[in-house]
Amino acid sequence: MGAAPARRAAGDGSRKRLGQLAAFAAAYTYLLVVFGGIVRITGSGLGCGDDWPRCNGEWIPAFTVETLIEYTHRLLAAGIGVVLLAVIGYAFLRRHDPGMRGRDGLLRPSALAAVLVAVQALLGAVTVRLELPTAVTVAHFVTAMVFAATLITIAVRAGVRGPATPSAGSRRAARIAVLAAGSGLLVVGLGAVTANTAGASAACMGFPLCNGQWLPQADAPAVGIHWLHRFAAFALFAIALAAWLETARTGAGSAVRHAALVTVTLVMAQIGVAAALVLLRLPQLLQAAHLAVGTGIWYSLAAWAALARREARVPRAT
Repeated sequence: MGAAPARRAAGDGSRKRLGQLAAFAAAYTYLLVVFGGIVRITGSGLGCGDDWPRCNGEWIPAFTVETLIEYTHRLLAAGIGVVLLAVIGYAFLRRHDPGMRGRDGLLRPSALAAVLVAVQALLGAVTVRLELPTAVTVAHFVTAMVFAATLITIAVRAGVRGPATPSAGSRRAARIAVLAAGSGLLVVGLGAVTANTAGASAACMGFPLCNGQWLPQADAPAVGIHWLHRFAAFALFAIALAAWLETARTGAGSAVRHAALVTVTLVMAQIGVAAALVLLRLPQLLQAAHLAVGTGIWYSLAAWAALARREARVPRAT
């Protein structure tokens, strides 16, 4: 093997290993996000008081149930720093390998992930110090979602799901996927606002109507917030379904079509979870399921968009 082919082979190996690290970091982030939701659902957000990084003034505090939940969440959050350090460190060490730099390289999204995790740590500290203000809590959650999408992008670019297979409609499929992902991020943000605004989660009883109406009287901000989130979720289902059908029609690659199908399936499942959540008066188990499935939807949207964009950038054979 000549020098150039050997260098390309080494670069491919570096990209694959970095993609595997990023995929693991994305999975870890999923667990962290869901556990963070459990902290909120169980009312354990101030289980460590307003101290950070210590807990109730101690590195190892006396444990109540709330303290144990919050303390465990903080340990998991610290762990993501170690995982990301592995991603960033490996990307930096292999920065001169083929495929690491440039528009479709892995170095830029790896650097963005480092910036996002620093912002996330800062928001986490501010959230505790200010005793869980809604705006900061929502920003904390949305930043985590963008961070996860960045890790997924690294994994996809690295070819974790295999090589791209460009098609005649790959550019259109990419635009559709990005539109669906943008709609999903809006729903995620509104969901975070609903979950963290006092009274908003229970402001719309009944399903699919809100308090028996399609256009409820928004005499309280909580009603309007909840209904806006619900309306955006219905719109996401319509957009995802139409995007999936159009993606199949354009003949996109199998990985893109599969990600689109997974997204539609998860959105349908989420509608069922949301209906049960409201009709059964917000049991904690279903609140956790709602968060877990919703986060899964965002992950599938991010993968769908990243796969479609990668496919659109591969030159077609003539």
